[in-house]
Amino acid sequence: MSTPTGRYERAARRAQAEGRIPALSVALHRPDREPWVFTVGDSGNPDHPLGADSRFRIGSVTKTLTAVLVMQARDEGLLDLDQPVSAYLDVPAHGDATLRRLLSHTSGFQREPHGDVWDTLITPDATRLIAELDRAERVLPNARRFHYSNLGLAVLGRIVAEVRGGTWAEILAERILAPLGLLSTTVERPAEAVTGYLVDAYSDAARPEPPVDLGGVGPAAQVWSTAGDMARWSAFLATPESSDPDGRVLAAASLDEMRWPLTTTDETLWGAGFGLGLILVPDGKRVVHVGHDGAMPGFLAGVYGRRGGEGNPGALGCAVLGSSGTAGQTNELVHELLRLAVEADPADIHPWRPAPPAPKSYRSVLGRWWSEGSEFVFAWHDGALQARAAEAPADRPPAVFRPTPERADVLRTVSGREAGELLRLTRDESGAVVRMHWATYRFTRLQEGFDGGPASSGPEPA
Repeated sequence: MSTPTGRYERAARRAQAEGRIPALSVALHRPDREPWVFTVGDSGNPDHPLGADSRFRIGSVTKTLTAVLVMQARDEGLLDLDQPVSAYLDVPAHGDATLRRLLSHTSGFQREPHGDVWDTLITPDATRLIAELDRAERVLPNARRFHYSNLGLAVLGRIVAEVRGGTWAEILAERILAPLGLLSTTVERPAEAVTGYLVDAYSDAARPEPPVDLGGVGPAAQVWSTAGDMARWSAFLATPESSDPDGRVLAAASLDEMRWPLTTTDETLWGAGFGLGLILVPDGKRVVHVGHDGAMPGFLAGVYGRRGGEGNPGALGCAVLGSSGTAGQTNELVHELLRLAVEADPADIHPWRPAPPAPKSYRSVLGRWWSEGSEFVFAWHDGALQARAAEAPADRPPAVFRPTPERADVLRTVSGREAGELLRLTRDESGAVVRMHWATYRFTRLQEGFDGGPASSGPEPA
């Protein structure tokens, strides 16, 4: 029987061969195993043969880094996602676009800065990019639909620099790369850089692509990195509780917000969504891959973490970096490896162990209740009151409640069904809970109609 790493390696070798990728570097990160890194091909750099420390352009995966910088500033009160660009920058046009719309690519900004930047390979610096914003179009009305924009993310990078008082590159290194130990991730082209190629469609020739410095568009696609660093980054995006338990880089709740889909990328397929700077790719029942793809001349990248699903150890991230700008296998392999990781090497199953009982004040809540004619089960697990519909699938997460400090017998739904709503408990003279209201809907021990009459007392059928 082949080993899990043998299956990963075979998948990577197949993608490299079928995609005709000069150099391929892949990595899997998970908290319960040693990191796995594999490379195949040739770096095209005579001074630095291909290996785990080889650096690739990650292209638009850079946007996830910029998005986290925006959310950090939001959490610290330096900016508001629902404020317009003009609140932070003196812009000649399009200042009404909100930061939230820019992060979710729903602002209507044209894709690139003014000019034929991919013909000239000359991009404006940060100052000129903003000064020429009036020469860029709003190609769609604000909030109309998803339209991908490098320009939009570049503007966000400039806003981060403005509110922090530094350059985007300096802030990135100080506030993300150093705290997470992503020491092989840089804005500047490193000595270990792999050569990127255009592989001829009709022969086996490979033409080196010119290096491109993106200048003011850097916050959208400038960064170089290793597969190992990017696998760790994708694990952070998917499960920060493991990668950053103290929330030094970003609070887990803020990453939850980033992962919530704000738009689909295709109105007919619904095959992927976009949150705040993150691509969301469903992968079966209650599983989503969270991250981003990237492309630069001569390079493609896929960097995603897996959330949910059986066998998932949590903080499971994968990165696939390739030195061909045309091999779609690069972006497909990252999802294949995430699936293989839970199929070929699922997380260990830990034994159940008894825990302390529910607090006395909540014990009369436990068990079956009825609301709107449907049955619900309230239980105490993991130190919290929980609820789920009696007929809910086993893999559907329960609603979880937390007490509100200021009001006795009132709890807040912190996750799951009716998140954010209140649960109010009503007790009898003995202190037992005899009725509840959740999101204002009445919950009773017996099935009742909306008029309070028991279901068993209905009129006889004619």
